[in-house]
Amino acid sequence: MMVKDLSNLGGWVFDLDNTLYPPEARLFELIEQRMTGYVMSTLGVGEDEANRLRKSYWARFGTTLTGLMELHGVEPGPYMTHVHDIALDRLSPDPELRARIAALPGRKIVHTNGSAPYAERVLAARGLDGIFDAVFGVEDAGYVPKPRRESFETIAALGGIIPGEAAIFEDDARNLAAPHEMGMRTVHVAPAPEAAPHIHHHTTDLTAFLGRL
Repeated sequence: MMVKDLSNLGGWVFDLDNTLYPPEARLFELIEQRMTGYVMSTLGVGEDEANRLRKSYWARFGTTLTGLMELHGVEPGPYMTHVHDIALDRLSPDPELRARIAALPGRKIVHTNGSAPYAERVLAARGLDGIFDAVFGVEDAGYVPKPRRESFETIAALGGIIPGEAAIFEDDARNLAAPHEMGMRTVHVAPAPEAAPHIHHHTTDLTAFLGRL
């Protein structure tokens, strides 16, 4: 059955982690481990406190990095390099997903709270490199993270995306609220649905969902 309200769009925005690869890869766990280690060494706290701060800053600011920058004056560059220095051997190419995304009309971009170089590595590991018009990391939004509306507005402008003519795919439901306000069609890509007025569609299988457009 066709998803009719997404069939005539000209812009497509994709999150990266747990959206363009399955959450079963548990890749972000590796990043979280490195985040915790960075918080421990930078703030001089134990592992339990570092984990508490990491989770607290993520919930309050959108990313752990933002909390570290705003409350502790941490420089973002070294942090981003450190936390994204992980092996990607848990990922494998997905030719069918590549074909589905490549077939979408109009502009296609990636918008992640991670770094753009990390995103490029993940896309290559998934066999999805070369099919997006642009790949943006949080640094491209001036380190203003999702879910802040400013982040989406900045990246949409940089990527040539017209919000009222675009759809966004995200695993984190809170990151769909601002795009919904901007007029985008929203798709929650996650194992379990979440009932919220800012979510238009939910899917557990991005490839299959794109096949219905």
